[in-house]
Amino acid sequence: MTTTTTALVPVQPAFTNAERLALAGFLAGYRGLTREAYALDLRQFTAWCRNQSLPLFAVRRADIESFARDLEAKGRARATVTRRLCTVAGFYKYAVEEELLEHSPAAHVRRPRLDYESHATALDRNELGALLVAAGLGPPLEHALISLLALNGLRVSEATGADIEQLGLERGHRTLIITRKGGKVVTIPLAPRTARAIDLATGERSSGPIFSTPDGRRLDRHGAGRIVRRVARRAGIGKKVSPHTLRHVFITAALDAGVPLRDVQEAASHADPRTTIRYDRARGSLDRHATYIVAAYVAGAAR
Repeated sequence: MTTTTTALVPVQPAFTNAERLALAGFLAGYRGLTREAYALDLRQFTAWCRNQSLPLFAVRRADIESFARDLEAKGRARATVTRRLCTVAGFYKYAVEEELLEHSPAAHVRRPRLDYESHATALDRNELGALLVAAGLGPPLEHALISLLALNGLRVSEATGADIEQLGLERGHRTLIITRKGGKVVTIPLAPRTARAIDLATGERSSGPIFSTPDGRRLDRHGAGRIVRRVARRAGIGKKVSPHTLRHVFITAALDAGVPLRDVQEAASHADPRTTIRYDRARGSLDRHATYIVAAYVAGAAR
């Protein structure tokens, strides 16, 4: 009887220890939907690298641009391709900062040109007023949520993730501490009507989520979306309205009211001012043209 011996071939690990450390460390800086989105982007990029037999830390700029071209060939939108490239760039930047990699291959990667005009549903001033009135006539939780989204321009995850313990008072302002996209913790002021609505929504509770379901669980983004749509119908608004619509209307209302772009950018927590500008549908308005400001400025000096 002949015995056959089969040599065991060692399986090449998917990532090196340094690559695993970089992936885990980069994602650890985020949470919630942002973390999920970045994890998805990195899964797709690492799968592409494996298909190309490319170790993550051996990738070159040309490889990342090939990854982007493959995404475009599959029909991915330019915004999606750009977001994936931003995630990849963020990952390699983190690896360099942690001295796990000498330089980032994504530092000078070309990204698709984006249309910086927002195509989100817009509400005008009267529709926003009607929405707030309708919310005020409903349950306190609905009023508080609509007020926080529309008057503070929060992302839905920032609103639903807020806790009662994060409410406070600072130099006469009612405040709320929230965790922004990317994990940045900031303190925001609350308009009086928003503070009153939150007080009514939380009642006698002293801890836990500000927005909770009847069975005590934290309200999620799907539940928040249902509330926004319900209040919009009650206000007689026929447009398709979502929580992001209220963030959009906050930004456009602030710009229309004359709030400086830099202040709106900070309130909206936009890293890039172009992101704020793309919401400014009224920037072509003749009423706001710089000629009037310059003419008044020069006329003042000529007196």
